[in-house]
Amino acid sequence: MKYEPVIGLEVHVQLKTATKAFCGCANVFGSKENSNICPVCLGLPGSLPVLNEKALKAALKVALALGCQVRSFTKFDRKNYYYPDLPKNFQISQYDMPFSEHGSLDISLEDGTKHIRIKRVHLEEDAGKLIHPEEGADSLVDYNRAGTPLLEIVSEPDLHSPDEAYAYLTDLKLILQYLDISDCDMEKGSLRCDANVSLRPAGTTGLGVKSELKNMNSFRAVRLALDYEIRRQEAELGDGRLVVQETRLWNEKKQMTLPMRSKEEAHDYRYFPEPDLPPFVISASEIEEARQGLPELPKEKRGRFVASFGFSDKDAATLTAAKSLADFFEACLKLYDNPKKIAHWLIGPVSFQMNSRGQDIAGLRLSPAFLTELIDLVETGKISQLAGKEVLQEMLESGKPAAKIVEEENLAQVSDAGSLSAVIEEVIAANKKSVDDFKAGKENAVMFLVGQVMRLSRGKANPKTAREMLIERLKA
Repeated sequence: MKYEPVIGLEVHVQLKTATKAFCGCANVFGSKENSNICPVCLGLPGSLPVLNEKALKAALKVALALGCQVRSFTKFDRKNYYYPDLPKNFQISQYDMPFSEHGSLDISLEDGTKHIRIKRVHLEEDAGKLIHPEEGADSLVDYNRAGTPLLEIVSEPDLHSPDEAYAYLTDLKLILQYLDISDCDMEKGSLRCDANVSLRPAGTTGLGVKSELKNMNSFRAVRLALDYEIRRQEAELGDGRLVVQETRLWNEKKQMTLPMRSKEEAHDYRYFPEPDLPPFVISASEIEEARQGLPELPKEKRGRFVASFGFSDKDAATLTAAKSLADFFEACLKLYDNPKKIAHWLIGPVSFQMNSRGQDIAGLRLSPAFLTELIDLVETGKISQLAGKEVLQEMLESGKPAAKIVEEENLAQVSDAGSLSAVIEEVIAANKKSVDDFKAGKENAVMFLVGQVMRLSRGKANPKTAREMLIERLKA
């Protein structure tokens, strides 16, 4: 029997606020252990929580960007369970009246887009962090993260492959970054994901017995864990066994999921309304103010780039795939009115440098002014395209402007025949096969020879002039 995977994702996003969700402790990463704590986030007797207004406004932005319906009346609840990193033995969350629900996200796939329903977006607080030293049998707990404002985004089970789940997470993360409500750094735990996956006979609409997957610290890990779990469940069903509802952990070293707890051991969270927080009324004017404050989102920016600059869908998607790159492009455009040339450099040489260095555009020692100066030097013929790439690398290493590097390295483009003739004679003498190919009618062989001229001249030769001189010399 053929089976169809059914996948739903729960994404937890730490909000980038100055203070925690219900107290005044600093909300920062990397502080000394247990230095950002107080009676409220530790749940000491007599302490009372107060909702962080900026956290609510950030959550509103996300809900509206995902097309959710925002409730005018909402409340918080206590989610009760015991774990060492939860100092209060309960988590302030939202249960039956989340502040927003019924949204959607259209994800980008190779064969088009797919509409994924969002079940709910709600606010809660994060737990602390357990630390397990490699040596010794003890575990340590850091409560700095306890009380951090957390947004939970729950999808409907509309995803049907690991690749679709990966695309959903990628597109969702991009929206969150454009909204500037989180750094979405999975290594810091700012963005975390749990996945629910089950199988059903192909062509049916019911839901099978699900497994919940945890402990995935990258989108790649989510895809690998889902792929493994789908194959595991297929093998169980294929051998006539039943899939057991359970929570499973992804083991990165073993590249497999392992059981954590079964349904019988699952928590009964005993939700009840948070007695120390009143219900909240979100007015229509507050919702409209948040809507008006939304930035241009990735989908709209891609459409504008295509319509305004004549970019292909692929190039527009590449330029908007990171907010920092899209912002850099538009900053360059204010200095140099040639969008296609700027895009060419950002998608080509600059992206090559980012990938080879493992950095984003902000991590490079490059300013819009420096890049547009370099582009202008190439476009006005003062240096060649090849020399331009060399200058770009030197700019990133030294932080010097392009014009200064061209002057110091003597990279100005050479176009006069006298200066090029010696190089051309050397190339012809050293590449007899290409010369013979050209004489035999293979005219494309001249492009190889042009490349050799560019190499010998360190990119200083004008390729057009070099080509013309080569053809003239070879025909003679």
